[in-house]
Amino acid sequence: MAWPPGHLLLVHDPASVQGSQGKGRFLTGVLTRLGPANYNPGTGLLGDFLAVSPASCAAPASLQQIAIFTAEALSRREKPLHLPTSASLRLGGEVSSKLLLRFAPRMRFYRGMKNLTRFALLFTALFAACFWLADARGAENSGSPSNYLVYIGTNTAQKSQGIYVFKFAAAAGKLTPLGLAAKSDNPGFLAIHPNHRYLYAVNEIGEYQGEKSGSVSAFSLDHKTGKLTLLNIVASGGSGPTHLVVDKTGKYVLVANYGAGSVALLPILADGRLGAATTVLPQTGHSVDPGRQQEPHAHSVYVSPDNRFAVSADLGTDQVYVYRFDASKGTLVPGNPPSIAVPAGSGPRHFAFDPHGRFGYVIEEMGSSITTFAYNAMLGVLNPLQTISTLPSDYKGSSTCAEVEMHPSGKFLYGSNRGHDSITVFAIDPVKGTLTPIEYVPTGGKTPRNFGIDPTGNYLIAANQDSDSLTVFRIDPKTGRLTPKGQKEEAPTPICVIFEPVEESVNVHIGASVEWVIQ
Repeated sequence: MAWPPGHLLLVHDPASVQGSQGKGRFLTGVLTRLGPANYNPGTGLLGDFLAVSPASCAAPASLQQIAIFTAEALSRREKPLHLPTSASLRLGGEVSSKLLLRFAPRMRFYRGMKNLTRFALLFTALFAACFWLADARGAENSGSPSNYLVYIGTNTAQKSQGIYVFKFAAAAGKLTPLGLAAKSDNPGFLAIHPNHRYLYAVNEIGEYQGEKSGSVSAFSLDHKTGKLTLLNIVASGGSGPTHLVVDKTGKYVLVANYGAGSVALLPILADGRLGAATTVLPQTGHSVDPGRQQEPHAHSVYVSPDNRFAVSADLGTDQVYVYRFDASKGTLVPGNPPSIAVPAGSGPRHFAFDPHGRFGYVIEEMGSSITTFAYNAMLGVLNPLQTISTLPSDYKGSSTCAEVEMHPSGKFLYGSNRGHDSITVFAIDPVKGTLTPIEYVPTGGKTPRNFGIDPTGNYLIAANQDSDSLTVFRIDPKTGRLTPKGQKEEAPTPICVIFEPVEESVNVHIGASVEWVIQ
């Protein structure tokens, strides 16, 4: 499931799980407050994190998984375990004062203690901590703005040298350029690992190491400077890769190769580097446009909210392909049915799921339209419900669609128009999933190839490819409408916008009387 902004992530010490017989310290005493996170209900884990929500601490599933996992880790220890008398609390945004965190005077776990008792104690501690933190933030919303790094993927045919980075102060809606994050060849689309330590970029090229293939680059990420350090580059499994996604377990990168018309699966190694593609699945067929649809063109690939399926929009065949994905086995196979058709000649480009996994939306480049699907999450089946134009009814000019994104609330959908040079805002029917246009907003530049919505859902940044600019908009949380903030920043040929939370630390004192003992 997707967690809304403002949820807490309880960090564990990997040494306790991966070290020698689990002898490392299990709890580091660190809480990290980030934006939306993809929580894996199967394991209770998100990368190196365990998820806790201050807004819904009574949710038994999340807390029970955390508590039992913690109790099991503690019960394996042979010697007493003491929490440190001080720890670090990381909160998104600026924190002006030190905070005081106190638990019960003393907690003890014994080997003979029943799991239910252990769980009750842990539940109480986590419950109290969650609500204390919410109270400590005063009247602030649990999804209150914080600071972000904004990475910009680009086309390097002209001015650009690679991936650029900005700092975004969401409280003020202000972008500040930090410069070139890393040199890279045509790093179009970007994706960040769930553990927030690595960034991956498709290199949209036709040949790599003498073979007809594009490539994918892996980088380590420095949150202090925004700089990226190249880890390695591997073949993408086909020519002209245009899109990629990291699965929710952080084990694989899925790549869409536009030129080759294929989807590839690349393993992520323990140090963040990429392995060679283990699976390459070609898409087949053609459609009605003789200029652009004589062969498959896989334009994008996404994983479903539950991480069990992958969806790929193919512009060349007018099909949306569905694959069964198993991250535990590393398998990607065609679904049943393997694809669903969209209107002939429409050219599907990008896709978005609603947060609850009930509906899907594909934006169609050539048709300037969006098709809504009902989504059967159990079977991975899409059923078309509606196709609607992204353009005003009185517009007669030339235009093609590019990006589509869902608002974190699930109430609004946004799509970009190149030619009309606008972003269309749609309201989503909460029951039917169908779309109703609200407004058409000029992006203040030429050819909005992409845009990104910040994790708080308060801002949208549009990337105007042919005017080398970024435009910041404020999002009205009630209506979804966009208001320009009046700021434009230069960025050479921007074609992708992604946000990465900046963690800011503040010390927290944990009462010295707190003690966790295993005897």
